[in-house]
Amino acid sequence: MAEAFAAEVAANVLAKLSSAAFQQIGCFWDVQDEFEKLRDVLMAIKAVLVDAEEQQNHNREITLWLQKFKDGCYRVEDLLDEFEIEALRRQVMERGSSRRKVSRFLSCSNSLAFRLRMGRKIKKVKDMLDEIESNKSRFHLLERHHRVKNIIHGQRETYSFVKTSDVIGRDEDKENMVAFLMDPTDGDGKGDDIPVLAIVGIGGIGKTALAQLVFNDERVKTHFWLRIWVCVTEDFDVKQLMIKIIKSATGTMMCKDMNKEELHKVLRDGLKGKRFLIVLDDVWNEDKRKWIELKDLLATGGQGCKIICTTRTHKVAAITSTVPQYDLDHLSYENSLSLFLRLAFKEGEEVQHKNLVRIGEGIVRKCKGVALAVKTLGSLLCSTRVEYDWELVRDSEIWKLEQKENDILPALKLSYDHLPWHLKQCFAFCSVFPKDFEFNSLQLTLLWTGNGFLQYSNENEEPEDIGNRYIHELWSRSFFQQVEEGVFYSTFKMHDLVHDLALSVVQNEVNSFNHCSTRNVRHLWLEASGQGASTLPNNLDHLRSLIISSNEEQKASSESLIADYISRSKHLRVLHLVDSSFEQLPNSIGYLKHLRYLSIYGNGNIERLPNSICNLQSLQTLLLGGCRGIEALPKDIRFEIPDCFTDFGHR
Repeated sequence: MAEAFAAEVAANVLAKLSSAAFQQIGCFWDVQDEFEKLRDVLMAIKAVLVDAEEQQNHNREITLWLQKFKDGCYRVEDLLDEFEIEALRRQVMERGSSRRKVSRFLSCSNSLAFRLRMGRKIKKVKDMLDEIESNKSRFHLLERHHRVKNIIHGQRETYSFVKTSDVIGRDEDKENMVAFLMDPTDGDGKGDDIPVLAIVGIGGIGKTALAQLVFNDERVKTHFWLRIWVCVTEDFDVKQLMIKIIKSATGTMMCKDMNKEELHKVLRDGLKGKRFLIVLDDVWNEDKRKWIELKDLLATGGQGCKIICTTRTHKVAAITSTVPQYDLDHLSYENSLSLFLRLAFKEGEEVQHKNLVRIGEGIVRKCKGVALAVKTLGSLLCSTRVEYDWELVRDSEIWKLEQKENDILPALKLSYDHLPWHLKQCFAFCSVFPKDFEFNSLQLTLLWTGNGFLQYSNENEEPEDIGNRYIHELWSRSFFQQVEEGVFYSTFKMHDLVHDLALSVVQNEVNSFNHCSTRNVRHLWLEASGQGASTLPNNLDHLRSLIISSNEEQKASSESLIADYISRSKHLRVLHLVDSSFEQLPNSIGYLKHLRYLSIYGNGNIERLPNSICNLQSLQTLLLGGCRGIEALPKDIRFEIPDCFTDFGHR
């Protein structure tokens, strides 16, 4: 999963290289030929990325090759960033400083030195990409422009049968569903008035199992003349849905070659005057026109018809449901444990293995009430009674355990696969937070902005509006859980299993909890109580976000430690030092020319900012709320950071 971003990262870099701004920069610095060569080699590699990304699951060497290519793309991005920073620096010098100083800065020798230095960097990156391009022939990759959908993940197929005894903890939910189906007051059940109830929840929580329980309830069987179960295709093909409904309602198998008009006639005759229940399982369609088209085709039913949809997204529920949607809650711990023991042991066997049951209790807690996760781990352990094996599962991240096609992470990844690229990278970034960490919408938007994740459709859009839209979309798709709704911002968290999904997507690009296992890490969370910079690689050249977390007991207090982090991380975009207690920000902060976001929010000890902060031409967000000791800002900050000082934070 980790290299699924390669094509998108390459596309972003190519778009920047082809922009009018960089055509002007290329001409100004006489590097247009070098830019053209970079563009050519990137295009040559990008042409085979679709095939490479689909083959990497079967070939570890391709995964490593993709990683190298993505690293190369990020290096090009850093290089292009330097040209933009230099252009901005020249504008600043012309605007804010004396004529003599400007003349010295813009001297021919100064410009020539920059041109030579950047020429060497371009050559180094070009050589790296040339080697990657030459190595692609080893894998016999094909040029393709579109992914084959069923290669990425097979079409999930469900059916109406369920063994009632296998479903635990859903009795109350079932009774609520049956009450809805039997209620004669929910519309007349005909035409446009057919009541629709959407069951919403995270993948694997048990939506399909609940619908199966209700579908097979004896009261439901007696109440409805027709019961129709349809597993919905991801593209919500109305013609295919008509065929499935006809097959279920009439038993007719000879409708595959009919056109829509012929199918409509058969469907109308099959449903006419009959009270039916239709379950549409696993609906992804967000096109309201398709939904209306299907519902109109069902308008010939009799009094009391009902429809149940299961979906992972609130947006689908809003389109389909005519009554308040049914948000399916997680299983209780007791029910989860009961389900786990039933799968992990033969009946009555658990009394012979009290130590394993105790370990199993810890395993169940990490599932946080998601039924499929309980089933995945219970089934994994049913064949072993070795305590070490059980402890390994208990103490390992779920994303590191072996997963079969229908296990929890593949089920959750189906939701991830449906995200557009810009939401994929925003979601993946959130894996930098520890599990159960609560983040607010404003904070997250600023971190996304600092990393350049937001896509602006027009120049008048505010980052806060785009960020809130992204957050709402991720909440709607059950990636985020809302903890609290505030006046100015809301607070969210991720379910532990969703966090595991995010980690499985980024793998070696995000590290937290005070360990950094690879120099390729791009986003890093460190606790102030951790072992410090000595545990990090000497060169964190790839690092783009550094978040150092402090609390009342442990605060980032060492200026030299902060300086050490900075010296190893020259390409940082985000530096988050909230609730720290150091008295001075190191002068070396001025070397972070790529920095977009700097927060020392909540530091009551710091008295001044170093003048070197004025060198941060790229800075967009500076958060100083709660820094009660700061009496004044550096005098040149109004010249050196024009239009970038956007947020003087407050408590």
